[in-house]
This record gives sequence, structure tokens and C-alpha cells, in this order.
Amino acid sequence: MITREVIARLPKAELHVHLDGSLRAETMIALAADQGLTLPTTDPDALRRYMVVDDATNLADFLHRFDLTVPLLQTPEAVERVAYEMVEDAARDNLRYLEVRYCPHLSTKGGLTMDQVVEAEWRGLSRGQAEFGVVVGIINCSLRHYAPELSVVVAEHSVRMRAHGVVGFDLAGDEAGRMPGVHSRAFDVAKAGGLAITVHAGEAAGPPSIAEAIDRCHAQRLGHGTRLYQDPELECRVASAGIPIEINLTSNLQTRVVRSAAEHPVRRYLDLGIPATLCTDSWLMCGVSLTDEYWLAHQALGFNRDEIDRLILNGFEAAFLPPQSKRALVERVRAELADIA
Repeated sequence: MITREVIARLPKAELHVHLDGSLRAETMIALAADQGLTLPTTDPDALRRYMVVDDATNLADFLHRFDLTVPLLQTPEAVERVAYEMVEDAARDNLRYLEVRYCPHLSTKGGLTMDQVVEAEWRGLSRGQAEFGVVVGIINCSLRHYAPELSVVVAEHSVRMRAHGVVGFDLAGDEAGRMPGVHSRAFDVAKAGGLAITVHAGEAAGPPSIAEAIDRCHAQRLGHGTRLYQDPELECRVASAGIPIEINLTSNLQTRVVRSAAEHPVRRYLDLGIPATLCTDSWLMCGVSLTDEYWLAHQALGFNRDEIDRLILNGFEAAFLPPQSKRALVERVRAELADIA
């Protein structure tokens, strides 16, 4: 029998979680006090409840909550603290691998350079990695509403910061009406510079956004990919190519991409051979841990233990790691999964 306690013990990989969506409520309050900023409440429990987005009608509504967290991330100390605490929280949830994504340009409003932002993020993540044993990496994002020229600048910066933990490049933000191909030059720069590519696609927009992410942006993984099923031909293409999908069940419910968890297409994708894995999107705004997401998949979609193990291993196999390091991590996790009844 699968229990939540068993799922909590399983080793897991988190491939899709946003730094600016994963602050602790207590940390928000402390950072706001340090920086003279005002929050809706200074009670941690009340703030935690407020930050969970349960009132959105679409992705744009969901993204408004980030207006409260981004202003808190304008100093190196704040960025480093949040990054470090994310690794600590990841270890508590038995994550063995964690890729944190963030748009460094968001933290330049107070005078920081993007290099300084990533340096601070990497200090926090690498310190957490040393203390808690979670393997970490950074995915830098550009945003869909940015001018394509700014996306190129972010991509160039990301390539330059590979020595500071940057392993991938992404495009985030409100997808509706903003096709990813507009930013194709930035993805050309990122790919040429040796970065892995994942793209938010198929969340607030349909299959054409996914097709552009693959054809014009070199996507090696798809963030969300929820609406892929709407184009069976493209779906078969993704399956044949073995392109992993970073599934976010709770987030998709909050942004009304799906009506219920039971209707989510993740089971369809897994049955077609698409290497889907579960992710959280944002620990704060979604109010979930990765254990919560796997438990929801079991309860709402009937995933059994073998299928849960497959979803977990898909995550590790899709990690943006050097091949030798990835193989070693996958084998270690495979053995650990086998030992947990």
C-alpha cells in the first residue's frame, strides 16, 4: 500500500521550481523588515495562506503574487538566503537533485548586476549542497514580455556564468499571446554557449507554442506541456523524440489549465512513453512540496508505486548534469528506490 509517509521517504528530483516563488513566509517577513517594505501581514501563518494562489482565473492572475516576492530579492544577502533555504527545504523533502530557476534581471532594480545576482544565488545553493548533500543547478530565465534583445543579453550572461552553477536557459512569464520563437536568438546563444534548454510551453497557450519551443528554441525539456494532447501528431513527435515534460499538477489547477487533477493528461503522456516527471513550480504560491505532488498523483490519478518510481527516475534521467554524473546519480537513486518498501 502506498502512503504519504512512504512517498516522503522516496528520493526525488525537482526540475521545475522558481526561486521567487519559493520563499519561506518567515523569510519574507524578515526581508521586508530589513528593507523597509510592507507585506499584507506579518503573521507567518496568515502570510503563508495569503501567498497560496487559490483565486486565480488564469496564469496572468497567478503571476501577480510574484509582485510581493521580487521586491524582496534586490540584495545579494536576500538572494543568497532564499537559495540556501531552498536547498535546506529540499533536503527535508528527500530531494536528491534540485534545479532552481529565476530571471536574474528581476533583481537588478536596486543596482545589482545580473552577474552579482547569480553569484549570490550560487553561494546560497552551493553552501546548501555542501551541508545537505542535495545536488543543485541554476536555470536562468528570460521573460516573455521582455524585448528579444534583452533576452539575448540574459542568455549571454547565462553562458558567462556557467562556472557559477548555471546549467540551463528558459523562457517564463505569461504565455498567452506571446510565442517563444520571438526569443529564438537568445536560445541560439544559450545553446551555442553549452547551456541546456527548457521552455515554458503548453500552459496558457496551446500546441503551437510547444512546437515553436522545440523547433525554434531547441527545447530539450518542456515546462508544463499540459496542452500537448490537443495535437496528437505533435504528441507522437514528442514521444518519439523522448522529450521530457516537467509536470506541475497543483499549479495547473491553480491557473485553470485543467479542471481537476483527475483530468490531468500526465497519465496519458506516461502511457505514450513520454518521459514525464512531477515538479512543484513554486513552493510558496502553490503551497505544496514535491511529496504532496506525488501523493496527489497517486490519489487523483491512481499512479501505483511502479509508476511513481518511473516518474521519479524520469526526473533524474532528464537532469541537466554531465552524463557521467547523471548515470551515477540515477543508479544510486534506483538502488535507493528498490530498498524502500
